[in-house]
Amino acid sequence: MFNNKKVSVVFPAYNEEENIRNAIGDFFSTKVVDEIIVVDNNSQDNTAKEVRKTKARLVTEANQGYGWALRRGLKEAKGYYIITAEPDGTFVGSDVLKLLIYSEDFDAVFGTRTSKECIWSGANMNLFLRLGNEFVAKFLEYLFDGPSLTDVGCTLKLIKRDALKKIQGKFSVGGPHFSPEFMILCIRNKIKSIEIPVNYRQRVGESKITGDFKRAIKLGIVMIIFILRYRFVER
Repeated sequence: MFNNKKVSVVFPAYNEEENIRNAIGDFFSTKVVDEIIVVDNNSQDNTAKEVRKTKARLVTEANQGYGWALRRGLKEAKGYYIITAEPDGTFVGSDVLKLLIYSEDFDAVFGTRTSKECIWSGANMNLFLRLGNEFVAKFLEYLFDGPSLTDVGCTLKLIKRDALKKIQGKFSVGGPHFSPEFMILCIRNKIKSIEIPVNYRQRVGESKITGDFKRAIKLGIVMIIFILRYRFVER
């Protein structure tokens, strides 16, 4: 609980058996998280089995994709404060407290992984990825007149339930570029938002989205095209 309101955490999960139990324990250890929802997105390993050994709630999402998993988790969450995060060891449970503190003044809080001081040794955030994230984030910021942004792909975010209700029926992305749509919808719907630095650690296992150079380049291009279309064509 935070300010006498329930806190929910959503984990999208695809083949995360190596660290899912550690992540659940880490976020529950903050003492403010009331529920953790793990969205099993067609895992081929023992992710579901590991989740059942914990206090977290397991749901399944048949539509394959990062965006589909997060959208399902946002629907399932019962808390007033809803936090999305990765269960792969990259994020630190204690940063939940940081997001909640900023939520006293803002309705949505976006994490950024590009602050050098918060990037741990071994984290998948080399100079290319950091500059790429910053470039696309600034592109989004200027096109939509948003708050100061430096990371367009960070999963660690918070949104209040009242703010989520304004945008939940407007999601259209099921793939890895869900994050920029989430941010654009917050900006367009006048949801008071801010970006803050969060810790970013070495991943347990291989990244499904930006694990190699070609995938990272492809995702960056997809995000840029999506942002342009959202700004000038589709909306």
